[in-house]
Amino acid sequence: MFKEGVREGNWVFLANCHLSLSWMPQLDKLVEQLQVEEPHPEFRLWLSSSPHPEFPIAILQTGIKMTTEPPKGLKANLKRLYNLITEQQFSRCHKQDKYKKLLFALCYFHSVLLERKKFLMLGWNIAYEFNDSDFEVSENLLSIYLDDYDESPWDALKYLIAGINYGGHVTDEWDRRLLMTYIADFFNDNSINTPFFQLSTLVTYYIPKDGPLSSYKEYVSMLPNIDHPEAFGQHPNADIQSQIQETRLMFDTLLSLQPQISSVAGESREDKVLELSANIYKQIPENIDYDNTVKILSIDPSPINVVLLQEIQRYNALLVEIRKSLKDLDMGIQGLVVMTVELESIFICIYDGRVPPSWLKAYPSLKPLAAWTRDLVQRLDQLEKWATTAHPPNIFWMSGFTFPTGFLTAVLQLSARLNNVSIDSLSWEFSVMTVDDTNITGPPKDGVYIKGLFLQGAGWDKKNQCLIEATPMQLVCQIPTIHFKPVENKKKVTKGIYTCPCYYFPNRTGSMGRPSFIVATELKSGDKSPDHWAKRGTALLMSLDY
Repeated sequence: MFKEGVREGNWVFLANCHLSLSWMPQLDKLVEQLQVEEPHPEFRLWLSSSPHPEFPIAILQTGIKMTTEPPKGLKANLKRLYNLITEQQFSRCHKQDKYKKLLFALCYFHSVLLERKKFLMLGWNIAYEFNDSDFEVSENLLSIYLDDYDESPWDALKYLIAGINYGGHVTDEWDRRLLMTYIADFFNDNSINTPFFQLSTLVTYYIPKDGPLSSYKEYVSMLPNIDHPEAFGQHPNADIQSQIQETRLMFDTLLSLQPQISSVAGESREDKVLELSANIYKQIPENIDYDNTVKILSIDPSPINVVLLQEIQRYNALLVEIRKSLKDLDMGIQGLVVMTVELESIFICIYDGRVPPSWLKAYPSLKPLAAWTRDLVQRLDQLEKWATTAHPPNIFWMSGFTFPTGFLTAVLQLSARLNNVSIDSLSWEFSVMTVDDTNITGPPKDGVYIKGLFLQGAGWDKKNQCLIEATPMQLVCQIPTIHFKPVENKKKVTKGIYTCPCYYFPNRTGSMGRPSFIVATELKSGDKSPDHWAKRGTALLMSLDY
């Protein structure tokens, strides 16, 4: 096709190039030949592709680039969707009273799903590419199902639209819960029977009264240009959080682009890195004595002690890696050994205040280097005290473990042995403590006390032991110590209880092949419904990014 087009002056369109990456180098050569030979003046080559790092840059540099993205804002998205709908399409459904209202609800649903991405991790755990075809298929289903059934088939519509059509993109179970929460709010009897049915807590967004297609377009044109976070069921803090993350990303990019000059204000980069690495070397403690700990714990081979031994091995390996890296870097800067690619990477990371990737293999973290080093010392301190006393702490700092899921499994194993029950029949019961940690003088009879968890997307009412709205600028708050208690054949309670996911760190998708999700905890939802907190993106975090 390509050669024929060059010869005869045809237009050639190669679609979805990102699906044929193995052939892209050959296309690159063909495009390169065009610079040398003289193609037919009418010849045009069109390519379409999703962004991909392996797409040849040379092709991009020689071509004219166009990009299509959904417009920003609820108003712009609603406007675009209503411009796609023709008069014929708008009037084809025989149940016009239901169809018009539910079509507007569907448009709002689609726009909210697209725009929620701006809240980053508080929006979706994974950014999904919802597109126009999702909307078109859903609109078609809506029209057909309303015509075919006398009573509104809510369950079928919600399942087909959110569960199958839009849900086909969604791979994270907590994102799926959010999707089903939204569709349940918009697709119900109230949305049809209630005049001016509210689509959010704001009075601005509602289903307008019946009228021609032009009246809906007119209503959309009167909506505000800037969306308030409450339009998505989000807290204003979510806007602040996403802007902070975007700013950090921009500054990280600027830092990576700055010239690697040899001296800044009289002090060379090498001197600065030597000083920083010497400081880190002084801060990190000696390895924990593994062999001695094995002897001490041999009298009690409980699952909890096995976790301690595994953690010591992992942290000792990390300490060895850190010391070796810093020694090699010191010698490399002095010219005593060759500066390898790995050492160069560590050099740049330390200079920029980032944690070198080779150090992050033990456990994932988003903390800058200084905070990460202090955090590492605290983690080792917890293990050192435990190893020397041979007594587990009364309150565990679960964030200090490299594999918290292994620790929780060990607690379940211990409980199963003590109570002589199957581990498969056990699940967690959670109770947030009302007393300070200083008043907890011993471990619980069953289960463990866990401290140091942070609540994101909500505040905590210590008196009533329930979730409350976060105060302005309160992006995270520390939740009191929680008693994780294993219980047998627990009955599921949904009323007034929000199932709150607990993540290892703010990157909820995980990194370096490690998932971030640890356990689903249960917290009282207070005077708000659990769905309210699902829209807020409320979650527990074991560590922060500062």
